[in-house]
Amino acid sequence: MGDPPAPADRPEHTDDAPGAGHAARIGWLGGSFDPIHEGHLSIATLAAERFGLERVLLVPAARPPHKLGVRQAPAEDRLRWVEQAVADDPRLEACDVELRRDGPSYSVVTARELRERFGPDTQLHYIIGADTLADLPNWYRIEELCELVTFCAVTRPGTPLDAGPMEAVVGSDAAAHIVEHLLEVDPHPASSTAIREALGRGEAPQHLPAVILEDVLASGVYGAGGASSSDVSGGSADRP
Repeated sequence: MGDPPAPADRPEHTDDAPGAGHAARIGWLGGSFDPIHEGHLSIATLAAERFGLERVLLVPAARPPHKLGVRQAPAEDRLRWVEQAVADDPRLEACDVELRRDGPSYSVVTARELRERFGPDTQLHYIIGADTLADLPNWYRIEELCELVTFCAVTRPGTPLDAGPMEAVVGSDAAAHIVEHLLEVDPHPASSTAIREALGRGEAPQHLPAVILEDVLASGVYGAGGASSSDVSGGSADRP
């Protein structure tokens, strides 16, 4: 399933590379988005402002490695909801790069494909939770990934960041570069788990984008309307 048709003031296709001589600044926020919520959108827009990004790609994971065997909404539903949720913001764009391929969602493979899509000079800003930094040395081909992306760690304001675990893998200079690209964000109350549980009880969920509420309810994948998801995700990839 391809990316949605875009309004006139945003790129026509995610696949379009920038013009010659232009090094695009692209953000990349991955996740299950099961479902996408206001907290995800807040982080994406704040990252665009903080790092001067031309756009931020929201990339639903096909097989999140940290959710082995966990029941999920089908990929096509999760992608469609992301498309609907970002449709009115020209800085945000749904991207199905991980849904197009089989197997676990290795971050380094996604980075390679995005660099191919947007051009080798593209500056990829990979937005991750600061609590995942300690596990980065265990990710698949982390040295290569560090060469392909700039990590932008999301943390609470005033919370010190320990990039020490990364130094042994990427060196002190690269670890310091991670510290320089912090995205301080006030905690958001949104929770995909809470949204799913509310829908399962037949209650109105909080922090679900209003534009996708009707579609989510109609799908019935979280138990709303009496149905439930039969999509099981699994994998053994790098992403914590």
